[in-house]
Amino acid sequence: MLPTSSTYEALIRDFTWDIPHRFNIGVAVSDAWAAREPERVCLQHFNPDGDHEALTYGAFAARSSSLAAGLLMRGACPGERIAILLPQGFEAAIAHAAIYKLGGIALPLALLFGVEALEYRLRDAGVCVVVTDRSGALRLQDIKARLPDLRLVVCTNGGEAADDTIGFDVLAATDASGLVAADTGPDDPALMIYTSGTTGPPKGALHGHRVLLGHLPGFQFHHASLPQAGDRMWTPADWAWAGGLLNALLPSLMLGVPVVSSPAQKFDPHMAFRILSEMNVRNAFIPPTALRLMKAVENPKAQYAFDLRTVGAAGEALGRETFEQASAALGVEIAEFYGQTECNIVISSSAAYGVLRSGSMGKAAPGHVVEIIDDDGQVLPRGEAGQVAVRRPDPVMFLGYWRNAAATQAKFIGDWMTTGDQAVMDKDGYISFFGRDDDVITSSGFRIGPSEVEDCLVGHPAVSMAAVIGKPDPVRTEIVKAYVVLAEGYTASDALAAALSDWVKTRLSMHEYPREVAFVDALPLTTSGKIIRRLLRDGDLREPSAREPSSRGEGAA
Repeated sequence: MLPTSSTYEALIRDFTWDIPHRFNIGVAVSDAWAAREPERVCLQHFNPDGDHEALTYGAFAARSSSLAAGLLMRGACPGERIAILLPQGFEAAIAHAAIYKLGGIALPLALLFGVEALEYRLRDAGVCVVVTDRSGALRLQDIKARLPDLRLVVCTNGGEAADDTIGFDVLAATDASGLVAADTGPDDPALMIYTSGTTGPPKGALHGHRVLLGHLPGFQFHHASLPQAGDRMWTPADWAWAGGLLNALLPSLMLGVPVVSSPAQKFDPHMAFRILSEMNVRNAFIPPTALRLMKAVENPKAQYAFDLRTVGAAGEALGRETFEQASAALGVEIAEFYGQTECNIVISSSAAYGVLRSGSMGKAAPGHVVEIIDDDGQVLPRGEAGQVAVRRPDPVMFLGYWRNAAATQAKFIGDWMTTGDQAVMDKDGYISFFGRDDDVITSSGFRIGPSEVEDCLVGHPAVSMAAVIGKPDPVRTEIVKAYVVLAEGYTASDALAAALSDWVKTRLSMHEYPREVAFVDALPLTTSGKIIRRLLRDGDLREPSAREPSSRGEGAA
């Protein structure tokens, strides 16, 4: 929890970690509140066609304990991996709490994963139980025979389709009177989220129960000392992503802030504003991609009655243009923050503490030591570009990659956990994202970060989304090539391509403008909304849902 300090400098000076010897995420997010205020609302589900359902902490604690007891009765054991393949909703939150209570390791899986991506993760993790819905159960049918560890599928919305399938409601009605939550310590494994790079197979980032405690300082920092009276959290991000789960759901539940869940669907900006308005959302985590799409709604304040107190953004670089447009549209300054699946919310902004600068991710969040280092692990002087690194030990840092000691070791240089993200820290401690190691463009001797060019392009009224890569060139090594999704009402043309190049040339510099512009219907995105630039470099523009979702450090800004 944050100390009551008036300035960022005092906050950093006064902050100390207080990690208990025993801690269980499932108990912290459900039972602890149920014992104090059982009728307090913890979850609300937005129903676009009817009444919005609510769940109290008392009911949340009881159902998650019953589900934990039911899973134990069906043979699930502490330490085993239990996958969750569900959209936002009560069942997903209940499943998380239940898994932590029984001492299992939760493995959230994105709804957009194809069967190959699912099979790899389920097999690599040795998953014994999958909690899913009817759609997910059908997708598992073709691969179950190749998953030797999978013993049980727990299915929401109905029935038992086979001997190895049981209804969620059946298990969640198990007598839990004899259940005692697992007596876990902060370093006992609790959660695993797969993250992958531009090469090699996906890796499971394994976290201990302390990961939730590690998130709280940065979370409260950019949400202005949350909780406050009337606070209510929502995110459009899938709870299977570290962003949706650890930047919104779990810390809010632990702090007693109601969380709004919304149906799984392709992101729709008008629906997003409906949710903010009808559910009285006061706090939100909205990834930059969604913020850029929301600019399609003209004068939203005139159409929707929303009243936000705080908005955080991460997952990719926000950029000045999106910061200014989104802040004006939402009526609150967007607090950008940064982290990775392996070590999340380690850099953060906060309007309340005066740490907010357009185009910057912020400063080191309270409790975390972040520096810019070179390839030898030496801290670089302020103003020099290098790799973002986080010093261990750190409560939010992962335990290691699942059954991959070599990859875990390669993630560190001495006591610095490397991120693969290039950035610059200025004299005031603000850190500005430059680009991924493998995304930085080298042109005529200049190093060009794609995010700045993309942000500039998005500022043009004709551009809905943009991605920039380096295209090999015999003279300049690489040239800047832009892929552009046009806003409604604009048509692709050579004249518009030239206008976009000039737009960047006059706003950034002569060496950063795109020498080629390609107009596309959609960009390849990860499940967390980040651009997969390697697919653009490879010329792969298939529909994103048909590909293997991929990301290096899915919480990365």
